[in-house]
Order: sequence, then C-alpha cells, then structure tokens
Amino acid sequence: MLPKQTIHNQHLTYISMVWILHIIIGKGSIIKYTFLGTRGYIEKKSDRHRRHSAFLISNQDHKVMIDCGEDWINRLSKVDPDALLITHAHPDHVGGLKKGAPWPVYSHPDAADELKAFEIETLRIMEYEEAFTLYDIVFQAFAVEHSKRAAAAGYKIKLAETVLFYIPDVVYIHNREKALKNVDIYIGDGSTVEESFVRKSDGRLVGHTPFRTQLTWCKKFDIPRAYVTHCGTLFIEKDERTLGARLRKMGKDRGVEVKIAHDGMEINLPTNKNG
Repeated sequence: MLPKQTIHNQHLTYISMVWILHIIIGKGSIIKYTFLGTRGYIEKKSDRHRRHSAFLISNQDHKVMIDCGEDWINRLSKVDPDALLITHAHPDHVGGLKKGAPWPVYSHPDAADELKAFEIETLRIMEYEEAFTLYDIVFQAFAVEHSKRAAAAGYKIKLAETVLFYIPDVVYIHNREKALKNVDIYIGDGSTVEESFVRKSDGRLVGHTPFRTQLTWCKKFDIPRAYVTHCGTLFIEKDERTLGARLRKMGKDRGVEVKIAHDGMEINLPTNKNG
C-alpha cells in the first residue's frame, strides 16, 4: 500500500479520481464501470466528490463515457473514450465539450440542437427507448423530467449479465416500468436525500426528486442495489457517515442495499444475477 502522502500527491492523476467496479467474465476478460465524478451542479466540493457526475463503461478495448461537465475541459484526452453519451445539456453534463470532441457523441433528440453549438465532429441521434449497441454494450435512452430548458434522459445499460439504470438528474421517469424492469443496479440523483427539490415552472415539474423516493421506485421494481451520485451540498457540508446510515436505513426498509458513490470507491459486482 502506498503511503498516505504519496496517494495525496497523486490526487490529480486520473486513477485517483475514479470509482472502479470490476466484473470478471469468461477467460480473463474484464468489464469495468468507473465513476469519473459524483458531484452535483454545486460550487462546493470535497476529496470524495470533486468532479461533476460522469460515468465510464469499459469492456476490453473500448470505453464509453456518459456526460462530461465543464470541469472536463482540456481533460477529456486523459479518458480518451471511444464514444460519449449525453443525458442532458446542462453545463455540468456537457460543458466539457465546449472546445469540441474528436470522438462520436450520442444524444437523444431533445438535446441534439444544443450540442450542435459545439465543435463535435460526429453527432449521432438516439431515439428514445430504442436499444442500440456500442462495443457489445446495450443502451436505451428513456425520457425523464428534470428541466424545462434542458430535456433529460436516463440510460438503461446492459453489459454481460448486469443491467444498470443511470440517471444523475431526475424528477420522474417516463415509462418507468419499462425503464426499471429487470434492473440490477440503480444509480440515481443525490441532489437531495429527503427534502423535495421539485417545483412547477410554466405548469411542468422541474428539479430533483429526493433519493428516498427513488428508493421507493427501486422497491417497486425489485432493484436490489442503489448508488447515490450527483451529490448535493448536503454530502459536502454534513457528516457523510450519518447520511450514509440514514440512507442505509431507508434502503433496508425497502429491501434495497444503498451506498454513496464517491471518487475512488471500489466495489465488486457478481458475474450474474445469481452470483
């Protein structure tokens, strides 16, 4: 193990910023899920939540990145993804593309117009709920309510035997039954734990649904594990151990194992649903 000071000195390196989830399948092949950032659209940050929410999926020779906020400007080359997917066009999710991207960028139809303002070499449009495959990873974009100005999507992701649903900003999910059916791991919006950040704007609901409510969704659809990302100021200002205990209690009451994701966290996943 490296000395604590050495680890601190390497803090700005790529590997110190990530959360790695390893799955071993077949003969030595590795599937890797990486949280490149877990911080919401807030000014405050901590060692545990430094970069805006971003997610990387790797299988063998390819990497697909979901979202790249403004703190990724001039840093995307460190990740060097083969493709990027965008949930919505708020700065903490697309700001890293302001100087362009040489990699293909995939967007749902409602975010495409805003992305055309960036110097993206290849912009590809995904239709909602239509499965498409990139490097043996199957994606489906589902429309969600979050913002009137930036229409958002969540992604259902299948790689090997594991199905994830990734949604860093959400009020509610359209066609939630199809979106969350057969999901093993829910990765959701941690802007707030119990207090509602939902409001009406011109007759539409916008903002953020408490993670407690998202855990109720997990209970309804028998999702056994949930992770908190896009962490709000509560996770910076309060004792995260206390918050974690509250979240675990909420999860236990609903039959869901809950953990707070943070940069550098590593966990192991089963190779299949019965593992």
